[in-house]
Amino acid sequence: MSISKESELVGMQAVSEAVALTLKEMRAFARPGLSTKQLDDYGGQILRKLGAKSAPRTAYGFPGWTCISVNQEIAHGVPSAKKILQEGDLVNIDVSAELNGFWSDNGGSFVLGSDVHSYQPLVQASKEILCKAIGQIKDGVKVAEIGRLIESEAQKAGYKVIRNLAGHGVGRSLHEAPEEILNCYNKFNRTRFKKNSVVAIETFISTHSTLAHTLKDGWTLVGNKGGFVAQHEHTIIVTDKAPILLTAKNEIWD
Repeated sequence: MSISKESELVGMQAVSEAVALTLKEMRAFARPGLSTKQLDDYGGQILRKLGAKSAPRTAYGFPGWTCISVNQEIAHGVPSAKKILQEGDLVNIDVSAELNGFWSDNGGSFVLGSDVHSYQPLVQASKEILCKAIGQIKDGVKVAEIGRLIESEAQKAGYKVIRNLAGHGVGRSLHEAPEEILNCYNKFNRTRFKKNSVVAIETFISTHSTLAHTLKDGWTLVGNKGGFVAQHEHTIIVTDKAPILLTAKNEIWD
């Protein structure tokens, strides 16, 4: 969407704060021995207290309030009472929601407890690359150039990117134009970021895989060549200067 009046800005700020705080609290609540369903239910309670509705559940009938992906799962992991978190797991939580007709999206990967499997460098690279990418976004910048930046920065750090997952426009629905803010360069995409537009920018930084495939459950995404992926995501408003970070309260960069 494009912000054209004060009420729209206020609406986007409210829903973005809801998803950001939910993500922050879920990250703090996560611990070894907890099932991903317990973690998801906790997130669902927070969303309800804030008056927000789970976006994946509302829009797509997803079997959870949030998406929780563990270790070799890239995204859209289905919360389960059988999936128990362990020390050193690579965990990704993605929280998106609707509130009063406005939608927002954010997510982040982190190492649970001690980094016994050495996932932290991957997580740190994803954070830093997202920060660099968002720092380059302003009115008139080509979407494809942000994809080029993300991929080149990943390569410099010794990683790859998932080429068929992308950030997207957001605001009046969960996915809007521009629908493919890829993590790689697409010479055919001549779309440019526009002032006052709202977009969700996300990284998918990978150790081995370059494509995501869907498992038999119809939701969970894994890599075509295995390995691990770190994802971080913020919803922003594009300006002619630095973007406005709507989901800053998730503290994924802290």
